[in-house]
Amino acid sequence: MAEAFIVDAVRTPVGRRGGGLSGVHPADLGGHVITALLDRSGVDPGEVDDVYFGCVGQIGAQTGNIARTSWLSAGLPQHVPGTTIDRQCGSSQQAVHFAAQAVMSGTADLIVAGGVEVMSLVPIASPMTVGAQAGLGSPYDGTGWRAHFGDQEISQFRGAELIAEKWDVSRADMESFALTSHRRAAAAAADGSFGDEIVSAFGLAADEGPRPDTSLEKMAGLRTLTDGGRLTAAVSSQISDGAAALLVASADAVRRYRLAPLARVHALAVVGSDPVFMLTGPIPATEKILHRAGLGIADLDLVEINEAFAPVVLAWQREIGADPERVNVAGGAIALGHPLGASGARLMTTLVHRLRRTGGRYGLQTMCEGGGMANATILERL
Repeated sequence: MAEAFIVDAVRTPVGRRGGGLSGVHPADLGGHVITALLDRSGVDPGEVDDVYFGCVGQIGAQTGNIARTSWLSAGLPQHVPGTTIDRQCGSSQQAVHFAAQAVMSGTADLIVAGGVEVMSLVPIASPMTVGAQAGLGSPYDGTGWRAHFGDQEISQFRGAELIAEKWDVSRADMESFALTSHRRAAAAAADGSFGDEIVSAFGLAADEGPRPDTSLEKMAGLRTLTDGGRLTAAVSSQISDGAAALLVASADAVRRYRLAPLARVHALAVVGSDPVFMLTGPIPATEKILHRAGLGIADLDLVEINEAFAPVVLAWQREIGADPERVNVAGGAIALGHPLGASGARLMTTLVHRLRRTGGRYGLQTMCEGGGMANATILERL
């Protein structure tokens, strides 16, 4: 079978809501990271076959096919097309999957895959809430949906609470996990671990999310998101702004353009899971991809799993048996932020460069997704 290679991967710093990237148009932010990727790789933009970008809040400035508007906003060749993908929080990880599959099928040689989200401008769930306000209906009010799931609440917040209850993940466990995420992210920033992956953007040079001064005492003082619940803002991913992009190439393109890939795409998987629990997908996705790759969890040197909420990762660790010392070693979305459509590419960018930095061979990325789904990717460092 033909192989797909990751030539390079870059990301902007992740900005806080209302922070350094909040005033940047999403297409300009996407165009910035694409330009940085192409400049670093040395690839002629005119040789790119396609652009796949993830974006969840496809409304307003983020609609109109932001893959295409990002490319054109950067002043890049008009003959290169683009398409925008919505697999909820895994949108840009799916963009990389589609890019790898296109290359492996022999129908493309060079694809830019990534994602962008400016949540300061386009708040989470905007297409749903604005649509409802305009009388355009809800995804969950159809006859078929109600026949299967009734009128119960469908939300990531409820799903995370259900996971905490089912796996009996205590608030103390979640807060300890969140504190570790902040400490790891702060340490990675301090030792330069993010230096190879971050490109300054619009005056912002470093991630704004990590809080080195947070503590268990501060977290314990926060109110829960719901009465009687366990979740607080401290154990949830941060609302953020950011973009990331990877260059995916065929073996022929690697030879033709004398590229030096960072990693090979070793295995791909995607699964559906309970849409009410919504966020448990990484468990079966990990099981599926390990079986497909012929690997065990102990064979993986690093794991990046999206910290949508602390119980998502803690339940996954219990079921999969992963070593916590190999999981999110530079922090995760609780500290670094979760710019929805960009997060999959952000995690993969971090994974690629961390494998290179540490000399690890195999790395896994997986993340939960709205609607009850999850992607999983195993990379092999070259």
